[in-house]
Amino acid sequence: MTAVRPRARDLGVVIGLLPPGPLNAITDVEGVRVGHTTLVRGDGPLRPGEGPVRTGVTVVVPPGEVGDSCYAGTHTLNGNGEMTGLEWVRESGMLTTPVGLTNTHSVGVVRDAIVAAECRLRPPGDLFWALPVVAETWDGMLNDINGQHVRAEHLFAALDAAAGGPVAEGNVGGGTGMICHELKGGIGSSSRVIEQALGGHTVGALVQANHGRRERLAVAGRPLGQLLGRSEIASPYDAVPAPDKAGSGSIIVILATDAPLLPHQCRGLAERAGLGIARAGGAGERTSGDIFLAFATGNRLRNPEHQTEVATVRSVPDRTLSALYWAAIEATEESIINALVAAETMTGRDGITAHALPHDLVASWFRAA
Repeated sequence: MTAVRPRARDLGVVIGLLPPGPLNAITDVEGVRVGHTTLVRGDGPLRPGEGPVRTGVTVVVPPGEVGDSCYAGTHTLNGNGEMTGLEWVRESGMLTTPVGLTNTHSVGVVRDAIVAAECRLRPPGDLFWALPVVAETWDGMLNDINGQHVRAEHLFAALDAAAGGPVAEGNVGGGTGMICHELKGGIGSSSRVIEQALGGHTVGALVQANHGRRERLAVAGRPLGQLLGRSEIASPYDAVPAPDKAGSGSIIVILATDAPLLPHQCRGLAERAGLGIARAGGAGERTSGDIFLAFATGNRLRNPEHQTEVATVRSVPDRTLSALYWAAIEATEESIINALVAAETMTGRDGITAHALPHDLVASWFRAA
């Protein structure tokens, strides 16, 4: 992983009411691991098939061994996007593979590579089936997306790198070439812990943020997009002939919790990601793919080939759900802002530049608040 970049709280930005976990990341949910492969090479004019390349792969790996699963649910705010494997998640209520994040035109190779990775972990000749979950956002503003530069070995490397601990954010993995609120976006993560009286459970979020219009950006309730405007920092969309494309990108949200949730409760958790996006200024626009997945590790579903499945399925009481929902909202919101803060200015194909959120201005605005 790359060096850990500054985060929202390093600039004095505190979002929400609930405390974050020790890492303020999805890896605060015990056993969850994150890995990235980042691909950056070439400069200058677009040469399809050659570059410039500004893309990659991110994986979120639930705890357990190959063949284990956990309860999960999904929600689509707007469907101009892709997340494979969701029909099985909806049908079974389970997540059975790692989750991959990449660019729009590399979903297939990442999906197939997850199958191949599982094959490597099983005995030769073992018959099994897999419906991997792989999601995308479009990085074609900066990246030679039609060159399909992501390969199976990049997914394997991300899985090999997957670990607990701090999560690299910004221009990494699947977020390498992404643009958020007309600034450099990418991968962001955060977490929240609910009060002990309600179980003390953790909810963690990880986003691949590639959405939003500048003027709508809000940080901890302040209209920073309007304060920043276009005069301070040019929008990458100014370099293309259709400026109304601004805001037409997508966001993927992955939520994890250690609470013992059932599938329908996971679905409710996933739905709340949209409220976190809205609090940061996202609108779920018609041309955007806003797709969310939530999984819960509190009921451990073991591979029947290794052990019998969990004998007792637990569930939190209804009064706990509202607290978990609010945790998901706050964690999603801060994940987006962390992606913006961590991201660095990047110039991609044809000299198009996505500028970083200016740390000094943000810090001064919040000192003055």
